[in-house]
Amino acid sequence: MENTQPIARITVPVIALSLYAIASGYLMSSLSLMLSDYGLESTLSSWLASAFYAGLLVGTLIIERVVAHYGHRNAFVLCLSVFIGTVLILPLLPISQVWLVARFIAGVAVAGIFVVVESWLMSGEESQRAKRLAIYMCSLYGGSALGQLGIGVLGVIGGVPFIAIFTLLFSAVIVLLFGNVAAPASSHSQSLSFKQITNLSHSALIGCIVSGLTLGAIYGLMPVELSNRNISHDDIGGLMALIIMGGMAVQPIVTWLSRMIGQVLLMALFCLLGVASIALITLSQDFYVMASSLFILGMATFALYPIAINLGCRNMDASYLVSVTQIMLFCYSIGSVAGPIIADSFMGSQSGLFTYLFASLLATTIYMFIASLKGSHLQIAGE
Repeated sequence: MENTQPIARITVPVIALSLYAIASGYLMSSLSLMLSDYGLESTLSSWLASAFYAGLLVGTLIIERVVAHYGHRNAFVLCLSVFIGTVLILPLLPISQVWLVARFIAGVAVAGIFVVVESWLMSGEESQRAKRLAIYMCSLYGGSALGQLGIGVLGVIGGVPFIAIFTLLFSAVIVLLFGNVAAPASSHSQSLSFKQITNLSHSALIGCIVSGLTLGAIYGLMPVELSNRNISHDDIGGLMALIIMGGMAVQPIVTWLSRMIGQVLLMALFCLLGVASIALITLSQDFYVMASSLFILGMATFALYPIAINLGCRNMDASYLVSVTQIMLFCYSIGSVAGPIIADSFMGSQSGLFTYLFASLLATTIYMFIASLKGSHLQIAGE
């Protein structure tokens, strides 16, 4: 069967993903701000983030079989439906344990959404993968950025946020059910052997882990960090949107730079950019400096995953793409589970979350520079 798909055939999953991203972006940033309204402890926010990413971790272990059994479109619809159920239960049962379980199950469902869409959009010719991955990231981050604005427009109190989130997610299901779509043939998917997994780029795997360590903490604790700095809820939504808009804006730049710079070195440079942005936040108390720096921080942190997954999928046969994206998401999930918990231990310090992000990105910068130099030396020796 011909693997190449025209761009028109990825329109349906991209629209569905965008609707999901708007709903999820609004929900993720609202949850930590909703806790007091539902009589829950504020300390629950980091555990909710970790429960979600723990579900994401577990979901990566089972989703390959779900996609193989149901196909890409049906698996997408199933995952969205489960996610909708986890959203609806939150206002009905405002109990800590229920919310933790619901977010865990939501993470499992979202793992399915990510693996389905990533393997769907990256099927076809390898030369088109970077472009399709940029489309995927822009849809995901653009939708998430729009979702952040819901905090200021719709607020975080009462049933209105949940009604809006449900409407968006249900619309995504309708698009998938009735849209004209041609999904990849899941019957041709193959699983990687343990030896093949160990031969994947270590830099790609570490890039995915660090992406999870930073983004998990940003999604879960950045609203709390900004609130601790006496920033209003309306401004928190705008600043969160700026972070994600930075992630969206950097995607075409990543695609362009990948043609000229090695992907390992590129990850090192973006981590260094993130370190510089946090230094600016620490040195200046000006609101507009913070806003600009958070935009740059978004560029740096959101650039890591697409670079890493593209590196991991390089020279890989299309039949292994579901398996590769599953492994990359598994690594991302490991970081995402650990990130909010580790970052929470920094929240009592003066710079709080930013100290954690600074340390994580600086360590990754050093590693990627060393790995890039080793790769260059091996290439020279081979010549």
